[in-house]
Amino acid sequence: MWNERYSEPGFAFGTEPNDFLEEQFQHIPAGGRVLCLAEGEGRNAVFLAEQGYQVTAMDLSDVGLNKALKLASERGVEIITQIADLADYQFGVGEWDGIVSIWAHMPKTVRQYVNAQIAPALKPNGIFIVEAYTEQQLDMEAVGGPPAAQKERFNSLENLQTELAELEEIIGVEKQRMISEGKHHQGLSAVVQYVGRRK
Repeated sequence: MWNERYSEPGFAFGTEPNDFLEEQFQHIPAGGRVLCLAEGEGRNAVFLAEQGYQVTAMDLSDVGLNKALKLASERGVEIITQIADLADYQFGVGEWDGIVSIWAHMPKTVRQYVNAQIAPALKPNGIFIVEAYTEQQLDMEAVGGPPAAQKERFNSLENLQTELAELEEIIGVEKQRMISEGKHHQGLSAVVQYVGRRK
């Protein structure tokens, strides 16, 4: 599915970074190593590289990551790409100053597997930044988020607080906000936003 979507002309979600990431990235220690999960065509990874971070972008889609490398080249920065599946991805221990999860919607078992690895994978004072759609998105007229048939892929603040209990919560909120990211994320949307720090 994702190779097909990223094969479309242009960038599915635009080339500008996610608004929430742009507002919160400075929590990540300056110049640190950052891992972007399910990074697709690279807009967030490239933005972070422009801010001086050493960025690894991982995704299932080689088509998306090839576009990410092209975008990085056009912007005069370097990123590392990894073709990988979150269902069995190994995050390492004490590897990352920041981990970023923007619209990485996973089945419950995969989400729990990923979240269990976040705290150990972060260095002390490392930061985890998340924005995801909540199930309330199904009642919105906006474009974006998992389909109704995949309800378990929606996220919630309760999930994050429970599964990331080892982190110190800096921001944790469910809200509605306007989103404009390419043609696939548009309109007033229901989201959860979270920033946590490894204690």
